[in-house]
Amino acid sequence: MSSRIEVGVLGATGMVGQNFARLLAGHPMFELTWVGASDRSAGKKYGEATSWRLDGVMPESVANLTVSECKPGNAPKLVFSSMDANVATEIEQAFAEAGHIVVSNSKNFRMEADVPLLVPEVNADHLGLIEIQRKNRGWKGAIVTNPNCVAVPLAMALAPFKQFGIKKFITTSMQAVSGAGYPGVASMDILGNVIPYIGGEEPKVEEEPLKILGDFKNGAVHDLDAKVSAHCNRVPVIDGHMLTVSVELEQKPTKEELLAAIHSFRGLPQQRNLPSAPPVPLVYMTEDNRPQPRRDGPRDGGMTVFMGRLRPCSIFDWKFVCLGHNTIRGAAGAAVLNAELMQSEGLL
Repeated sequence: MSSRIEVGVLGATGMVGQNFARLLAGHPMFELTWVGASDRSAGKKYGEATSWRLDGVMPESVANLTVSECKPGNAPKLVFSSMDANVATEIEQAFAEAGHIVVSNSKNFRMEADVPLLVPEVNADHLGLIEIQRKNRGWKGAIVTNPNCVAVPLAMALAPFKQFGIKKFITTSMQAVSGAGYPGVASMDILGNVIPYIGGEEPKVEEEPLKILGDFKNGAVHDLDAKVSAHCNRVPVIDGHMLTVSVELEQKPTKEELLAAIHSFRGLPQQRNLPSAPPVPLVYMTEDNRPQPRRDGPRDGGMTVFMGRLRPCSIFDWKFVCLGHNTIRGAAGAAVLNAELMQSEGLL
């Protein structure tokens, strides 16, 4: 593109904010020109205010940006949010009221009826909620959210099954420690161990996929009519959330029919060749021992979801394994792709 859109990041010094900074460095569509953080960091250079925790070095293009307070006014129209849930509601709402487009990784607005919970390959039509949102709330701007880091790969893996009528599914997650942020889980707790509880996680995994896989009709999203049960566990893996899933379907497709649906799964990001979109968003692996977080999570820039081990289930109909990179496809990368889709739709 001949010119790039100026963008900002709310909560830029945290782990997800750092991922935004890395993903936006040299982005062909967006140029990061503004970073917002807490009052403690405001006025400092980003390189001074941020303790860089990602692999590699901080991009030079962001290191010299001056950190601003998270207040609307001098920020670009488009801002990505990685705000902590304790403060995200008020800050994101203030930006939307002031006319900013907020593409948020925070959980606060995800389940609001008039806010898109977006996975571009699955439910791009849910962007139709923006018009409803502005009418309902009187905002000049808007808020669009991306899902929980487990809900993203789960919804993408289930999307090809939707045509066969999803009745119920049960999932067990094995979630990487990077999902807990920094400093995250104490090393003495997680090394050589599994923690069978992640606060607040299971309700998100049980609720969000139903909205994502729901149908947008008559100005509203009608959630997928299915029953869900989730078990969420923290495991000693750095990046990559693995899920096992068992699903019951209304129709009784063959394995060949299911694999054909998985292999053909594409969306608007692939049709439009958006910069962050993997060419094949859902890859089925035939090896018995794949996918694996360390070997497969970072592939394709961390934006591809991987599936494997599709086989009959003796209780439900079918079961499989899926994997998504939690800090990229499940967080910052998801929000960037959402914004790319919005730009391609003429919404920015």
